[in-house]
Amino acid sequence: MAGTSEIKERMEGVRETKKITDAMYMISSAKMRRALQELEKTTPYFHTLGEKIGEVFYHLPSLKNRYFHVEASYGAAHKTHGVLLITADKGLAGAYNQEAVQLCMKYRKKHPQTKIFIVGEYGRQYFLNKNIPFEEKFYYMGVHPQLSHAREICADLLSYYDEELLDDINIIYTDYIGTKPGECKLVKLLPLELTKFHSPSPLFSPPDLKEFIPNPTEVLEGIIPSYLTGFIYGCLVESFCSEQQARMNAMKNAGENAEEMLDQLKLQYNKIRQSSITNEMIEITAGVRALKRRRKQNAGENNERPKSEDQYR
Repeated sequence: MAGTSEIKERMEGVRETKKITDAMYMISSAKMRRALQELEKTTPYFHTLGEKIGEVFYHLPSLKNRYFHVEASYGAAHKTHGVLLITADKGLAGAYNQEAVQLCMKYRKKHPQTKIFIVGEYGRQYFLNKNIPFEEKFYYMGVHPQLSHAREICADLLSYYDEELLDDINIIYTDYIGTKPGECKLVKLLPLELTKFHSPSPLFSPPDLKEFIPNPTEVLEGIIPSYLTGFIYGCLVESFCSEQQARMNAMKNAGENAEEMLDQLKLQYNKIRQSSITNEMIEITAGVRALKRRRKQNAGENNERPKSEDQYR
């Protein structure tokens, strides 16, 4: 059975661990709030880009573009698929990373000819350990998502798509839904679905008054990459916030477990200490009784000694 000194050392270790988990909880909370603030600043711009794309097709419904499905070939078998997998750079975030990785593996099993692009060191290490091929030159960290990173990622993916090395590109990210665990989703990035942009607005001018400069095709060529950048940036931030929320939940659970463990250790420590005090009291009481008996025995021996001759004179 552990002694009081060993239990005190364990209690001190648990307290130090709890300090670390509490600090990690606060850090994740601050990171998440900052990322959400940055996303809120850019959301209106990219939302407007989506409206402009819908406006172009609203006025020119017969316009064709390589970034959109062509009706004649829609549903045809694809030769090569691409997946952008967003993970974290480290663990300690519950099931956040595993859910994203497993969804990617499920998609790869269904489509063996899939090029995998990974954001985050956790995903890279997972596929390296499993000897599963992925685009190793595509290297981006999952920490502190920035718009410049999303723009670079978008440019890399578009280069594969424009060179017809990929027929479609999907993105796997974790949707942020507040304090609850995020939902891992697989969303098609390219080609775009025209139905997502068909949202006629009364603010649109009549078709015969709308003019595109220099021409509608070049307008789309300029808008769509920016729109995709915004979409990727949103997915990066959503995943990052989900990661921080998952880490906050994990650290909160760890802190609660530490408190429970401390209570158990305190109870065990008090029991051992109480038992030790009780034993000491028993020993003291037994010693006092033994001393009293000894004194009585000495007193009896003195009374039984023969009287000297002088007492009879």
